[in-house]
Amino acid sequence: MAKILITGSTTGLGLLTAKALVAAGNDVVCHARNQKRAAAVKQELPQASDVVVGDLASTSAVVDLAKQINNLGPFDTIIHNAGVYTREPQLTFQVNVLAPYMLTALVQRPQRLIYLSSGMHVGSQLDLAHLTTKTDYSSSKLQVLILSKAIARLWPTVVSTSVDPGWVPTRMGGSAASDDLTLGYTTQVWLATLADAKVSGNYYHHLSPAHYDRRGDDVALQTALLVQLAKITGVTLQ
Repeated sequence: MAKILITGSTTGLGLLTAKALVAAGNDVVCHARNQKRAAAVKQELPQASDVVVGDLASTSAVVDLAKQINNLGPFDTIIHNAGVYTREPQLTFQVNVLAPYMLTALVQRPQRLIYLSSGMHVGSQLDLAHLTTKTDYSSSKLQVLILSKAIARLWPTVVSTSVDPGWVPTRMGGSAASDDLTLGYTTQVWLATLADAKVSGNYYHHLSPAHYDRRGDDVALQTALLVQLAKITGVTLQ
């Protein structure tokens, strides 16, 4: 049994991942944006051991969320599942990039970190000087990939991986999504308890290593992104 935290786990892939991991006998803590969603997931998944609450769009709420997580930890695995798909660059950057970065830096290191990226990251633009105003969804997922690769390099005792869940029919993906919903969370479930440290640094799609933007492996770019994230948040990754 592993102790697992999943951000953004009140609906969609996060909730499905939580249900699958609970069914497999794991100790799962969910995360909700607000108390209303927390109450809903407690009713939907009463087997979850706890629910932490915090709006990832708020930097101060993320700091408080990190404290809640640390009070319940340590965790074996943390899955950074939460994300938004919006045309608002600042909100996209805050939720999709800053929140997982801050939680990674502020929460006690788990054995495994899993970050949800997207196949849409390939070839996306990346303007390090204007992250708060020029980060769209694709760019945010490139930044998540770079973050996961940087963690794999800097923290050798932590298994850090990233996942493209595919275009699946969730609330975010929409009803026209053509990918398999079950496969959309199967990789996260597999990685959440996997003991093989050799997977660290890998990028997966449906249980297999997948093509990704090779900028993710650029150590200078990893360092530059971490420097910018630290400047913006005031939180440094140690």
